[in-house]
Amino acid sequence: MRRTKEQAEQTRVAILAAAEQLFLEKGVSHTTLEQIARAAGVTRGAVYWHFQNKAHLFHAMLDQVRLPLEQLTERLSGCGGEDPLWALRDLCVGAIESLAQDDQKRRIFTILLHRCEFTDELRETEQRNAVFINQFIALVEQLFGRPGCLDRLQDGVTPRIGARSLHGLLVGLFTDWTRDPGLFDPIRDAAALFDVHFRGLVRDWPRRRQAAPPTP
Repeated sequence: MRRTKEQAEQTRVAILAAAEQLFLEKGVSHTTLEQIARAAGVTRGAVYWHFQNKAHLFHAMLDQVRLPLEQLTERLSGCGGEDPLWALRDLCVGAIESLAQDDQKRRIFTILLHRCEFTDELRETEQRNAVFINQFIALVEQLFGRPGCLDRLQDGVTPRIGARSLHGLLVGLFTDWTRDPGLFDPIRDAAALFDVHFRGLVRDWPRRRQAAPPTP
């Protein structure tokens, strides 16, 4: 009997969930597709029907918690009239806050940052991850270089320096909290951590955000 699309999707979800749990427990390099198939209650052939190899499966797992670049671009465009620098700050704050609010995101970033050795088997995933990171940095650099943003940067802060320093802070916070959740509280501290950084980047960054005026 042919599988329905719903059944196929259920199998795919089960495989991803099993892989996530095993990667977290054993590490990516020490987990086999056979082990994932057994944990998911499916055949190894079913795993290969959905995923070409472990690298493909691992990247699909990452895609569950990463915003596509198209959505990032839309959020940072400022099309809704919001200051694009505030949109960037809010995006970073939300990314850190979600570690405490989204268990799956916490697990997957723990795997990426602490349970993954990029062996030859995962070379494709390492390269795709590097491309995503470089595209994100380039997007932030373009934002800092826009008219209305560039002239607000502190003396000595170029779009290139601003983008790379912000990315370094974001990755550092992800890495530190997934290693030791006691270092800071993502909900309580994320905004302050990024506001301190933005005050070092942007001349007119306020000490606190002004509340929006009431709607008439």
